[in-house]
Amino acid sequence: MNLPDLLQQYGYAAVFVGTFVEGESMVVLGGYGAHRHYLRLEWVIAAAFAAAVVSDQLYYRLGRWQGERMLSRPRRWHAKLARATGLIERHGAITVLAMRFMWGLRIALPFTIGMSGMSPRRYLALDLASAALWACAVASIGFGASRIAATLIDDLHRHEHWIIAGLVAVAVVVLARRWWPTPVGG
Repeated sequence: MNLPDLLQQYGYAAVFVGTFVEGESMVVLGGYGAHRHYLRLEWVIAAAFAAAVVSDQLYYRLGRWQGERMLSRPRRWHAKLARATGLIERHGAITVLAMRFMWGLRIALPFTIGMSGMSPRRYLALDLASAALWACAVASIGFGASRIAATLIDDLHRHEHWIIAGLVAVAVVVLARRWWPTPVGG
């Protein structure tokens, strides 16, 4: 099976899973795939939007249901939760609208918002708007960057396997750094 067939068969699922787990990297790759006509940009945006909302809602519900109990666990979260709490207290709805763009707080913010007492209905409405803005912006950046690169380099398709491999490698490194436990005292 060649690359176009793989992307057409699994591309949207990869965007969904990659967005759920990491975020921007897979959405940018999806935008690239749309520029190359392997995927459709509107479906890349839809997959990214759905994954963003599902992950945000999951962490919001977790914070609402188990927030106080979970605060007694990993200390590495405490600084992020304190920062997220400060943002929510000062800026409320604006924080929810901007949270998808705040790298490093994407889990802490929905979790903390769940603990804050914001109603599920209000949070969902704000989250839908935030995820829509984010998915459109990031997928369009991937599409546009690919378009600019293709204009500058006429034979980009000869190197697309290497470009995709490089972007996947970057995504793997980001994921490993995010999820790999930090050594004590390190």
